[in-house]
Amino acid sequence: MFLPGSSKAGPYSIALFQIAFERTRLTAVFSTAVSSSFSELRGRKIEQNSQYLHCRRSEMSYRKTLLGASCSLCVHSLRALLAFSLCCFISGYSDKDRAHNLLSKYPVIDGHNDLALRLRIHYNNQLSKINLTHLTRVATDISRLRAGHVQTQMFAVYVLCGAQHMDAVRLTLEQIDVIRRICTEYPDFELVTSTQELRDSMTKGKIACLISIEGGHSIDSSLPALRMFYQLGVRSMSLTHSCNTPWAESSTNYYKVFVRSNNSLTTFGKAVVDEMNRLGMIVDLSHTSFETASAVLSHSKAPVIFSHSSSYMICNNPRNVPDWLLQELKDNRGLIMVNFYSPFISCQKKATVSHLADHFDYIKGFIGAKSIGIGGDFDGGTSFPVGLEDVSKYPVIVQELLKRNWTEEDLADVLRNNFLRVFEEVEKVRNELSWKKPSEEEIPLTEVANKCRLELKQPIIPSNQSPSLKAKGLNLLFLALALLFYFFP
Repeated sequence: MFLPGSSKAGPYSIALFQIAFERTRLTAVFSTAVSSSFSELRGRKIEQNSQYLHCRRSEMSYRKTLLGASCSLCVHSLRALLAFSLCCFISGYSDKDRAHNLLSKYPVIDGHNDLALRLRIHYNNQLSKINLTHLTRVATDISRLRAGHVQTQMFAVYVLCGAQHMDAVRLTLEQIDVIRRICTEYPDFELVTSTQELRDSMTKGKIACLISIEGGHSIDSSLPALRMFYQLGVRSMSLTHSCNTPWAESSTNYYKVFVRSNNSLTTFGKAVVDEMNRLGMIVDLSHTSFETASAVLSHSKAPVIFSHSSSYMICNNPRNVPDWLLQELKDNRGLIMVNFYSPFISCQKKATVSHLADHFDYIKGFIGAKSIGIGGDFDGGTSFPVGLEDVSKYPVIVQELLKRNWTEEDLADVLRNNFLRVFEEVEKVRNELSWKKPSEEEIPLTEVANKCRLELKQPIIPSNQSPSLKAKGLNLLFLALALLFYFFP
């Protein structure tokens, strides 16, 4: 291409120049238009972007609002879920763990166990033929006592009421013997006779054995027999079992013996209570009639116990304790040790842990936790709540009571402290009565009405009915001499 003014410029060059100029002009116009268009488009884009950003900001703000609300809802939901999970954790595994931990601190003192009766029935008291660490035919053995956190067991000496007019005292001695053997031959056990020995046994990791007599017919209406049983280690006695004695009434009428009216605790019966107070022996009112129990509560100088009874209000069995007697028991500073036997818990053959806990709850609400103990009655009864079949199951009832918001202090009292308090107060009364001499009260033979009971008097033989022993001796001597002279003249 040639530029204008060139020496070689011609018509064709001029035409080319014009074409080039026009193309340049058009390009410039096009560029300007395009630039203007781009500027307009860019302005529009910026405006659109600004609108877009505003919309985005509004959308994001809305989303943040929604997200904040959602997050707040999530937080509350998570908190609720966490609280629910924590409650489930505490009410499940943790309650069980708490029960075992609490029992480790306050191991059970149980007021009534009939292992000795089962040993008599199943093994004729032949301890050499059994291993009491693991024993399958009963509800009580050493391994299960350990599993149930039982530190003190009151073992009952029970003799059938049919022996009352026969050999009750001998049978009682034999049952005391088997309990003493159990508690001295097995190193896990230790026979104790005082609160101090009981506390010491816990320190040594032993299962303390206390001996109780179940049924006043075992003493054959004899205060000397009562004192001798105390010397053998007996520290508690129930005044009756399922039969009346000549001096106290039973809660049941299975045996039609010593039936009387308006005399539920005779003069001799009061002497029995007095002597038990003097000795430091706990008076047990389980199995007694309501009237006998009330008379004893009015007469006793020391607190008494119901070693294995429950609330009559919850289950109206005559073996249980009505409200008016519970109030008298509280005034006496005594103790009701709740029985686990199903018919006394639900008034039916079967019961649940909840049925049993209802008795604890009711008695606590009526007279307070400081008047309650535990008296399982294992190996005495034959039917117990599901889950509470033997002595290893005590943690189950503790766990149930924890679910019912029982405090550690309340449970410590029920498991252990209340019985220790009662036993200590019984010992305190004994110490206060140490000035008294042993009672020489005797029951009239007319009240005993026992043909097997001998009256210790010198027999009188009338001289006109039989020769004297001296005359008989002389006759024999003369006969011997006569025979001697006859054969040896």
